[in-house]
Amino acid sequence: MVKVAVNTKSGGHGFGTGVAVSKDHIVTNCHVVDNANGISVSKWGVEYAPVSMQADWKHDLCILKFEWADFKPVKIAESDAMQYEQPVISISMPSDSPAPYVELSAIKALYPMDDGEVIRTKAAFAIGASGSPVFDYSGNLIGISTFKSPGRNAYFYNMPVKWVRALLQQPAMQFDAARALPFWDAPEDGRPFFMQIVLPFQNNRWADVQKIASNWRNAEPNNAEAWFYLGAAAQNQNDSTNALKHFNKALVLHPNHPASLQAVALMAHSRATWRR
Repeated sequence: MVKVAVNTKSGGHGFGTGVAVSKDHIVTNCHVVDNANGISVSKWGVEYAPVSMQADWKHDLCILKFEWADFKPVKIAESDAMQYEQPVISISMPSDSPAPYVELSAIKALYPMDDGEVIRTKAAFAIGASGSPVFDYSGNLIGISTFKSPGRNAYFYNMPVKWVRALLQQPAMQFDAARALPFWDAPEDGRPFFMQIVLPFQNNRWADVQKIASNWRNAEPNNAEAWFYLGAAAQNQNDSTNALKHFNKALVLHPNHPASLQAVALMAHSRATWRR
C-alpha cells in the first residue's frame, strides 16, 4: 500500500491511497488523480511517477503504471462471492496519518450494479483514504474504498475487485485523455437507487423512501434491498401488513438479509408483547 501524492493544476496538493496489484501497477480512485498536474508515490523514501494509466471513469477506478518501482502486490480475490456481515479489514493512509490506519469491519450491504456488486461496510474512511484496500480475513483484496454518503451517519462504499481485474485487461491511456464523472457524482436523479434512498431513510422521510423504493423495486424486482426499504416505509407509516409482506419478500430473495431478519423479529416481539 502507498500514499498517492498529487499536484493539482490550480497549484494545490492532494493525497489518496493506492494498493499494488502487480509489481508495476497501483490501483486508486480516479478522483484522486483527476485534474492532476503531477502524480507520485513513495517507496522507502524514493518517489516514483507513473508512465501511463488505465481508467474506468464510471466506476472511479484508475490503475497507474510505473517503471522500476518493483512493488510487492497484494493477493487479488479470485471469487466474487461475498456475504452480508462478512468480516473485512480496511487499511488506509489518511492525509493526517504518518502510518497506515487499520479498521476491522463487516459488509453491511451488497448492491448489484453493472456486472458487479458495490460493497457497503462499516469501515469509515477520511480525507486521503480514497483508493484504500479492503481485504477479507484470508488477506485477499475484495474492494477499493471510494466514497461515502453525506451527513454524520455516513454509509461507506467500496468498488468490487472484479472491476479492478477487468480494468487490468484494458489498454493504457495518456493522462490528458478525456474524463467522465463517476456514477456517484451524477445528478441526484441519475444516481443508483441505493444512493438516492440514504438521506430520506436516515431522516425519516417515509413517503420519499416509499417512492424511491417503489421505483427501485420496479426496476430491480429481485433486489432484496429494495424490498427491505419498502417494508421500512410501510412499517413507519403504520402499515404493518404490507411491511411484513415486503420484509418476507426480501428474505425470500436473500434468506440471510440482516436488516429484514431484524425487522421481522422485532415485529413478532411487538405482537407478542401486545397480546400479553
